Amino acid sequence: MLALLAFAQFVVAVDYNIVFVALPDIGSALGFTAQSLQWVISAYAVAFGGFLLFGGRLVDRLGARRIFVLGLSLFGLACLVGGLADSPAVLITARAIQGFGAALLSPATLTLINTRFAEGSQRNRALALWGACGSGGLAAGALLGGVLTQAWGWEWVLLVLVPLALLAAVLAPATLAQDQRSTTPRGSFDAAGAVLATLGSSLLVLGLVSGPETGWGSLRGAGSIVTGAALLAVFVLVESKVRSPLVPLRLFRNRSLVTAILIILVFQSALGGAYYLFTNYLQGVLSYDAVEAGLTFVPLTVISMAASLRLAGALLAKWGPRATLFLGMFTNGTGMIVLAAAMSTSASFWGLVPGLIIWGVGGGVTFPAMFACAASGVAPQEAGAASALATASQQIGGAAGLALLVAVATAGLATGSGVAPAVADMAEGLRTAMWIGGAASVLGGLLAFTLSKPATVLQAKNVETPQERTSQSGALNGR
Repeated sequence: MLALLAFAQFVVAVDYNIVFVALPDIGSALGFTAQSLQWVISAYAVAFGGFLLFGGRLVDRLGARRIFVLGLSLFGLACLVGGLADSPAVLITARAIQGFGAALLSPATLTLINTRFAEGSQRNRALALWGACGSGGLAAGALLGGVLTQAWGWEWVLLVLVPLALLAAVLAPATLAQDQRSTTPRGSFDAAGAVLATLGSSLLVLGLVSGPETGWGSLRGAGSIVTGAALLAVFVLVESKVRSPLVPLRLFRNRSLVTAILIILVFQSALGGAYYLFTNYLQGVLSYDAVEAGLTFVPLTVISMAASLRLAGALLAKWGPRATLFLGMFTNGTGMIVLAAAMSTSASFWGLVPGLIIWGVGGGVTFPAMFACAASGVAPQEAGAASALATASQQIGGAAGLALLVAVATAGLATGSGVAPAVADMAEGLRTAMWIGGAASVLGGLLAFTLSKPATVLQAKNVETPQERTSQSGALNGR
């Protein structure tokens, strides 16, 4: 079961990076304009971020196994359509459906881990493997994207995902136990909340990914952000009134979940932007080709996987989430700062390796720890909503970080004037943005100290809490 769930995470993570290096080939083959090409990435991001809360509630209502299979099936079929696309419109539509499938799959996967593995050391080990496979998928995506594009064409960056996703969907019914009956009353689905959450989240992500291109004062930039934020404010008001809300507001009384959401926002803001910045540095400044750029990510990924598997669970068991999250975020940011210091116009691969190693250790420790923190103390019937909140913060943080760090990196460059920016200026902008991302990660680690130390240590050591004793006593009395 865990192998299947980790494999599903691997597939989604591969898709995160595999399309980036194929964008120039996609643009020339299908006739995208320079302005419209970004929608190959943005269509996926908007649909993924926009439908996460809806997907999380579907998990709670219909069952995690059903939504897991549905999400994988939609994801795989959309990859097939995208790989066979012969026009920009078909590819963008396929990418949006792919994002919708991922929005169902991600909360279902996390819910299955959080409900099938006991809180404490067992769940921490499961999340460590899940996080390690995510790290491996990011590197595999960067490397496969370059190899497949050069060998067989851009179509294969999508077609290669089809058998992987559909194989996992076929194996799921025989591997995963049947879903338990939902405790939510029939006929009480929060339709208004679903519409508001989807529109609000989609517009917020749309504004964040469009701002760097269209300008922050444009309708698609600031206009989408303001409208999305307003709809999400109305959504919160609606959730406080309905009988069976899409996102129960009592979840926000869980300090562990709220802290995890904030840390995920900061962590993913730095990570999402940094991957893009470093890829552009390798190809735009050092003139690496797609395969060489992918290979440069290998040290980062190998170290990150090792840290997830070997360090994250041990540190959570010994120190608890508070100290583990602070150490992970601090190390993650330090690695980015060390890497930024080495990003010159004449840097060698070996000069970049120390920063990549430190960055990998920090990311490998932080990733499973923050999702373990997000699941702490959440009732099984609300695990889907909690998982969706955590993943939604990941997507919004990634979009916001990418937008802000790209804006920093390109400030002052002579773009749009027909004059290519000087390599030295490009390197300086990318280096400055990487510094800022690293500093944000270091400072974001301080959020971990809002957690309650005694409670987190108790959970980390897998000791029965008073709430668990009360729950078990109630169950015995019911029998």
